[in-house]
Amino acid sequence: MSPPVLSVVFLSLLATGIPIFLVLGGLSFLLYWMDGTPLISLAQLYGDRLNSITVVSIPLFVIAAQFMQKGGIAQALIDWAEAWVGRVPGGLAVVCVLATTVFAAISGSSTATAMAMGLIVIPAMLRSGYAPSFAAGTVGASGTLGILIPPSLVFILYAIVAEQSIPRLFLAGVVPGAIQACLFILYAIWHARRAGYAPSPRPDPAAFRRANFRALPALAIPLVVLGGIYSGMLTVSEAAGVAALLSMVASVAIYRQCRVAEVLPTIAEALALTAVLFFIMIGAISFSHWLISSGISTRIVEIFTGSGLTTWQFLLMVNLLLILLGTFLEVFGVLFIAVPVLLPIALGLGVDPIHFGVILVINMELAFITPPVGLNLFVLQSISTIRIAEIFRGILPYILILAALLLLVTYVPAVSLWLPNLVYGG
Repeated sequence: MSPPVLSVVFLSLLATGIPIFLVLGGLSFLLYWMDGTPLISLAQLYGDRLNSITVVSIPLFVIAAQFMQKGGIAQALIDWAEAWVGRVPGGLAVVCVLATTVFAAISGSSTATAMAMGLIVIPAMLRSGYAPSFAAGTVGASGTLGILIPPSLVFILYAIVAEQSIPRLFLAGVVPGAIQACLFILYAIWHARRAGYAPSPRPDPAAFRRANFRALPALAIPLVVLGGIYSGMLTVSEAAGVAALLSMVASVAIYRQCRVAEVLPTIAEALALTAVLFFIMIGAISFSHWLISSGISTRIVEIFTGSGLTTWQFLLMVNLLLILLGTFLEVFGVLFIAVPVLLPIALGLGVDPIHFGVILVINMELAFITPPVGLNLFVLQSISTIRIAEIFRGILPYILILAALLLLVTYVPAVSLWLPNLVYGG
């Protein structure tokens, strides 16, 4: 099957609303059958690609995110952030960004972060007189930090597909994530001053100490997890297990928002989410292997490298393509479809694979908040009474900020590469 015909068939199947894992898997089986390739070879392929200790970290980080979402950890972080920065203009919006940044350093998930924060912050902002669009927009945009601030589930999956170092990718997300959080905070303060939103009252010393003390277990989790990885004491998979265990203990025994009877159902929910992700991975592995074995990916690389495209032109094209794909495909589908095709071209043009991974993740952040498939938009609508149109209006300025960050990271590689090169050598 020629690349143009394959593209038409692939996009047509997606347009019918068939789930991405069925499109990838079904089309792969058809292509292997047409080529006469024994389907039994796929079993060996799955074993080779998924028989990795790194893969174990995926369900464990999802379990950690589920307990964090339900277990009172988000409320503790919000109270802590409000004690420190609630007095600035637009205090609750700043609190949202700051608390979300710390929450993201444990959960690794954008939707879990947006949901956990939205359940608490949006009602508080509405009670304080904030516009519904601004409240929901701030929460939805801040939630995207869940996949940029380490540990990030998307970085882990990219590392598996691209065969790159997870610790280096985690470090590569730190500086862009910090810049994003700072830009969001600056915009929130500027908008709050224009709109005349009152800051939160100054907490008394006893309340300040109580908020900080109560947040200590929540703040300790990312320190233990990331400290264990970068000290060499824990592998990524071991750190994921520690994150899951600490999140469960904090939720049940410290914050007591999750009962003992809810532990197994919460783990089951996390495993169900992971199963969906693994079905997508299996379909994507089959499809990308066929692209490589058929020689199509090689021909695509040769076309691009021989076309005279400069690196900056290619990266601009990649960003436009990923933004387009992100408007109608869910994030993991875009990752598994785009990376096997685009990464070899990027490598041929001299683009660092770690830098390329950060570009991909920021594009996926945009996908989370861009209609019509932006998951964070629907998460916020499901937990509030705010209409999608209002949410999008409030989130639009943050989309423009993220687009500016994307251009900065794309064309100034040092923004993402400086920290991993400093720690591991360039």
